[in-house]
Amino acid sequence: MRIHRAIQGGKYPNATALAGELEVSTKSIYRDIEFMRDRLELPIEFDRALNGFHYTQEVGSFPTLHITEGELFALLVAEKALQQYRGTTFEQPLRSAFKKMAAALPDTISLNLADWEQTISFRTSAEPILNLEIFDTLAQATARHKQLELIYRKPGRKETEPRVVDPYHLANINGEWFLFAHCHLRNAIRTFVPARILEAKPTGRAFVRPHKFSLEKRLRDSFGVLTGPGEFDVVIRFDELAADYIREKRWHPSQQLAELEDGGVQLSLKLSSLAEIQRWILSWGGRATVLAPDELAESVKAAARAILDETG
Repeated sequence: MRIHRAIQGGKYPNATALAGELEVSTKSIYRDIEFMRDRLELPIEFDRALNGFHYTQEVGSFPTLHITEGELFALLVAEKALQQYRGTTFEQPLRSAFKKMAAALPDTISLNLADWEQTISFRTSAEPILNLEIFDTLAQATARHKQLELIYRKPGRKETEPRVVDPYHLANINGEWFLFAHCHLRNAIRTFVPARILEAKPTGRAFVRPHKFSLEKRLRDSFGVLTGPGEFDVVIRFDELAADYIREKRWHPSQQLAELEDGGVQLSLKLSSLAEIQRWILSWGGRATVLAPDELAESVKAAARAILDETG
């Protein structure tokens, strides 16, 4: 747009002058000029006598954002999905970006966007409570590869402990935020919950994130975020009332479904830890039966008995 204004002003700017003004390379300017001419169909030519670019015919205004109705709807869905980033340092930049895109849309499409806003929404049953200052420190350190010293509290404990970590990745998994970092105390990658970090401050040292680190590979055998050294073939039978809910989702990359004669389904998974799958099974309130492994079945029974004991 700044190139457009410079050309429209009749100053006959050339690539060198534009590159200096915009603080980019001349190659970037030539690419932008080519895009304006070929994609935006602006009548740009280079005047050798005046050593600069000009329009060969009148241009009323810079073309607005080119977008299809399908692309616009996809953007609307993404904007609604910002709910999960509410309160974090990502919220304001994302909202600002959407406002800029909306401002560039033609009036008719902007009107459609307002109409569509009433047709779709996202809702989460429980939003994580975050200390925004700490979360911002984590996000900045992760992006800039800066080491941190944390004051951290483990779940179920009142006491805290210091940890020096190299933050590798911040992830939102099923609506919850997690920090994956190399812990110098344990000399291994550990998972930290930002809500349990009471203090985070830079140590002043930088780190190099290993190329082999992959969150996808790390979580491949987990049912959420917890991984372990085990190899478990988990088999769960769901009754007819729960079967449709199981069929309608992909719960894990390894899952296999088998239809049962009574209308139920059998779900098979390969996991490295049983902690999260145990809690998930209990959430089905008796409509799920563990067939394997035996240790998972026993832990579910023990948890169910503990619930009964507590309720009397």
